[in-house]
Amino acid sequence: MDFRFAHNNINVLNLARSVAFYEKALGLKEVRRKEAEDGSFILIYMGDGGKTDHLLELTWLRDRTDPYDLGENESHIAFEAADFEAAYALHKEMDCICYENKKMGIYFIADPDGYWLEVVPKKM
Repeated sequence: MDFRFAHNNINVLNLARSVAFYEKALGLKEVRRKEAEDGSFILIYMGDGGKTDHLLELTWLRDRTDPYDLGENESHIAFEAADFEAAYALHKEMDCICYENKKMGIYFIADPDGYWLEVVPKKM
């Protein structure tokens, strides 16, 4: 058998706000969407413009109003930044940096629903 990564999923409360965040903070763009015929959910798949095949699936559920329980936020998605300093400056300006580990040379940003996203420098 042969497997490869396809996508990661996160559930969001405000789809437009989340899409705007991922576009601005990480340069992701909508690749495709699926909407339930009865309007009960919308799935939006966001990609990095073809740098990888991996997608981030944002799931919006019509009947969900309470914030999601993210546990201790130990699960996360990591993004590699070709220009780490420029990425850091953008995220500082957006005020979304939630944790820094300067010794390791990484930091985390939080999306509108509180999910942590790790930003690491591109390995040379």
